Amino acid sequence: MQIPVPSLAHSFTLRVDLAAPLEMGRGRAGMRRIIPITGGEALGPELTGKILNLGADWQTIFEDGAAHLDTRYAVETGDGALIEIVNVGTRHGPPDVLARLAAGEDVDPSTYYMRTAARLETGDARYGWVNHTLFVCAGIRRASAVEIAYYKVL
Repeated sequence: MQIPVPSLAHSFTLRVDLAAPLEMGRGRAGMRRIIPITGGEALGPELTGKILNLGADWQTIFEDGAAHLDTRYAVETGDGALIEIVNVGTRHGPPDVLARLAAGEDVDPSTYYMRTAARLETGDARYGWVNHTLFVCAGIRRASAVEIAYYKVL
């Protein structure tokens, strides 16, 4: 009997609107910041709707400029379901690229690494499948938003 090899299938993409970062200062592991999540959209194909104005990304920025991403937010689907998203991962790249991202420039996403793993949860039976699905994600950082593609691990 052979162990199955996982594959990926695109499930949805989020465009997440962000407010200006709140700088907390140095913590135990690096510089800490909170970036409020103020809205956005879930663009399908399996989830569509709006991102609610109630989440944040609690980041740690390490000495080498890499960021540990730790987000929690919620999507309200077009048909009224609420889905919680907890997304944890990393963003890193060459110092000049990270400096351009920090300055709000649009940077070619092939020049840096932004990957996360997400857990979704809902009590709505129509979307109960998200409670039992692993997601891995790839993202792009924009000046006041991120775009994140969510892939189901099959």
